[in-house]
Amino acid sequence: MSEASTATARTGAQLLVDTLQANGVDRAFCVPGESYLAVLDALHDAPEIELAVCRQEGGAAMMAEAYGKLTGRPGVCMVTRGPGATNASIGIHTAFQDSTPMILFVGQVGRDMRDREAFQELDYRRVFGQMAKDVLEIDDAARMPEIVSRAFYTATAGRPGPVVIALPEDMLRDVAEAAAPRPCQPVETDIGQPELARLKDLLAAAERPFLIVGGGGWSAEAAADLEAFATAHKVPVGASFRCQDYIDNSHPLYAGHVGVGIDANLGRRVREADLLIVLGARLGEMTTSGYTLLDVPAPRQVLVHVHADAEELGRVYRPDLGINASLGRFARALRGLQAPAACRWDGWASEARREFEAYVQPTEVPGEVNLGRVVAALREVLPPEAIVTNGAGNYATFVHRFHLYRRFRSQLAPTSGSMGYGLPAAVAAQLVHRDRPVVCFAGDGCFMMTCQEFTTAVRYDLPIVVVVANNGMYGTIRMHQERDYPNRVSGTDLVNPDFARFAEACGGHGELVERTEDFAAAFARARASGKAAIIELRIDPEALTPNASLSQIRDGAAGKKKR
Repeated sequence: MSEASTATARTGAQLLVDTLQANGVDRAFCVPGESYLAVLDALHDAPEIELAVCRQEGGAAMMAEAYGKLTGRPGVCMVTRGPGATNASIGIHTAFQDSTPMILFVGQVGRDMRDREAFQELDYRRVFGQMAKDVLEIDDAARMPEIVSRAFYTATAGRPGPVVIALPEDMLRDVAEAAAPRPCQPVETDIGQPELARLKDLLAAAERPFLIVGGGGWSAEAAADLEAFATAHKVPVGASFRCQDYIDNSHPLYAGHVGVGIDANLGRRVREADLLIVLGARLGEMTTSGYTLLDVPAPRQVLVHVHADAEELGRVYRPDLGINASLGRFARALRGLQAPAACRWDGWASEARREFEAYVQPTEVPGEVNLGRVVAALREVLPPEAIVTNGAGNYATFVHRFHLYRRFRSQLAPTSGSMGYGLPAAVAAQLVHRDRPVVCFAGDGCFMMTCQEFTTAVRYDLPIVVVVANNGMYGTIRMHQERDYPNRVSGTDLVNPDFARFAEACGGHGELVERTEDFAAAFARARASGKAAIIELRIDPEALTPNASLSQIRDGAAGKKKR
């Protein structure tokens, strides 16, 4: 039977939902809007797609992005036109910089009103052009399956990323005939044998090899293949910015986080490597310490750069061996690569591990609550499958340094540096994995960016635990302020609510911790409550980083200015 003969008359909205179902979409995140009411109506007849109703479009988009990270399938978000779309842009930017598959559906003004600056009208190609892989608008309901299918292919192909689709309100009500939609089948790129042979030769000649793993397009199977390669070849592995869960951090060849606040020993090791294999990471600003770990454009290390998008190869750094391949295919090929009979870098690898183990021991900081020790306490009680989320802020450096990620996709954090990400990500994680503990870390500034989504966790009975590090200021900005303009505080102080009472007012569980030794019992009570919970930590403003207090940063900057 031909596709044409199976065509049925459906509204544009019904065709959209049909295409989502054909592509295996089981969940969508939204804030409702009148511009796409027809889609909400069509979803009423599609109980297979669970609709998570959120409180702000930025939170909904972040949840969809986190879903994309967790599943490897495009996270689906639906928002209304104008303000709804611009609110959601933060999730699109995160998905783009994090290489996460995602599709944002945006309601649009009717086709007969376009280009008149109608109510909430925007040109979405101009709004999202730089932060999405593609921006589309569907003018003909009959083309709905075609264009939505294209979005699924684009979002998952090469370097994954977000696609935006605008849906004119009147088009969604049009009736059209279209063939039954078929699922997207992502195309992978394989590695050639000459490249594999060259890589083998480079490994055989190396004395100080180092591997950096990161980027999008990974799976649990690819992570297992990577770990098997590292084990067989005894190559030390570092994780790029906020990709620490790509290899078990307890593995004897894991050497640490090549991100913000990098251990000086690890930075030196990357600089001194004679062979640097970069698998999936783009080698952006955060992973290269401001483009200083490698010389631009020709690194002094022999560079093997593997990426699913050919345009990323040579974009900043000229590789000695550039390989355009899907990460799963390449990791599988790595696993089958025969290890050398003799390894010249045993000492190099074991020393890297010893330095890492020393670096993850909590440091002493001012105040009654030591965030590093709180994180270390959690890593002792959380099971390997626990998911830890965070947004952006100085508090996150404590999480990245002192927590150990044991399983693939046990870390959800934005490489885009987006504040407010941790709470929506935790909501999405608990919706996807009801059986796994989910803990969110947030600063007081970070939490208040998306705090309304705590009510979303309460609504769906999600027992997430949110640890709010409250130091009464935008800590990262204060740190830079004191470095550049010491003793001239402006715009970085905060006044906060009682976060424990905030949790209770929303219907959750609240705890206040003012001493490190009280955290373990508070966390146990929060977990036992079975509710969404907030544990507020009262952090001394002086405890700004694991290594330097606020006063030390200020005094050091003031001393430099005097000289």
